[in-house]
Amino acid sequence: MTYDEALTYLHSLRMFGFQPGLETTRRLATLAGNPQALLRFIHVAGTNGKGSTCALLESVYRAAGHRVGLYTSPHLVRFGERIQINRVPIGDADLARHVAELKALSAGMEPTFFEFTTVLALRYFAEQQVDLVIWETGLGGRLDATNIVTPLASVITNIAFDHQRVLGNTLAAIASEKSGIIKPGVPVLTATDDAEARAIIEYKARELDAPFIPLGASELANFRFEIPLLGEHQRANAALAAATVRLLRFVLPVSDEQLRAGLAGVKWPGRLQLVKRGTQTLLLDGAHNPAGIAALQAALVQHFPGKRPTLVLGMLADKDWQAMVATLVPLAARVVTAPVASERTVSAEDLRAACVATGAGRPAKAAASVAEALKLVASDPFVLVTGSLYFLGEVMEQLGLATAHGDERALNEWSPPKAP
Repeated sequence: MTYDEALTYLHSLRMFGFQPGLETTRRLATLAGNPQALLRFIHVAGTNGKGSTCALLESVYRAAGHRVGLYTSPHLVRFGERIQINRVPIGDADLARHVAELKALSAGMEPTFFEFTTVLALRYFAEQQVDLVIWETGLGGRLDATNIVTPLASVITNIAFDHQRVLGNTLAAIASEKSGIIKPGVPVLTATDDAEARAIIEYKARELDAPFIPLGASELANFRFEIPLLGEHQRANAALAAATVRLLRFVLPVSDEQLRAGLAGVKWPGRLQLVKRGTQTLLLDGAHNPAGIAALQAALVQHFPGKRPTLVLGMLADKDWQAMVATLVPLAARVVTAPVASERTVSAEDLRAACVATGAGRPAKAAASVAEALKLVASDPFVLVTGSLYFLGEVMEQLGLATAHGDERALNEWSPPKAP
């Protein structure tokens, strides 16, 4: 199987949509020899910040000399971003080989794209004999395909509204789903500041005799390490990562200096990422739900006081996009909207109309494409691009920050659960 054929096969798995549940993943992992039994994990869930927390953890353990697997989603441009070892994405030849082998093992089954790639990642990490896997949930926790592992620690970054159709319409319901990653006797750490959500996580931990370690305001206020990621929310993620590292020192040794170096050296594209193009500054942020937009708003006030950026905006229709528009538009000098390369996109014209409807009085123009949007703002000194990680991936390609092999971004598409 070639790399192109592997991508074609992965694209074909999208037809099975998104199905919560662990039965298929467990069955496929069994056919693959249960590679998860050969690995050690830190399992990370949460509404926002789980990818950043994973990146911070990976950077620290790599700085300490460990060989670290990193499994995250979605990818910004190339599929290999999802499966990395010491921040080197899985190679084309390895991906093609593992897809071919797992396809043969799964004959007669109908795994979803995420179930298939989760087991593929397990096989690759086990084959490469990594010391540790930083393991991000895809959606939720309890019924997420990643939940077939027993980790050294479970980490829940925070609880906020997102994916309500799948996870529930209350923070309590969402917390219950995400606390499903907690395993008997395995410590769980969380930085969530919602009292009800925290109580639910604690109840689940006590039920399973799992040590419960919450990070409160004092722990966050006393966090003294420097990180290159912008925003107070990233300092909260870093404090949570540091607490996890310290908890697991008896299993995975990390000195204070290695912890400091790892946090200081972290890289995580698309999250308040600053890009310079001549005299222009672009700020790229994949905020895609109201809580993420609120964190972005706070970061703008903190790091760019008094500045009003030109806003380039692309959003998905299955998000609470009207609420996000209402928060973002008053922050901008003007707005250019564009479609996301997804069947779930909000049209650029609908997005423009929503910007006007906020009453903030900001000029708003709809562009036919990301390329056109970037041309329209080419002479603006400060540009903020946000609204969706999928949107950011296309922007990064247009800016020459990354190159895809065909339309790999389309592998991020998923469908909601099928009706019973």
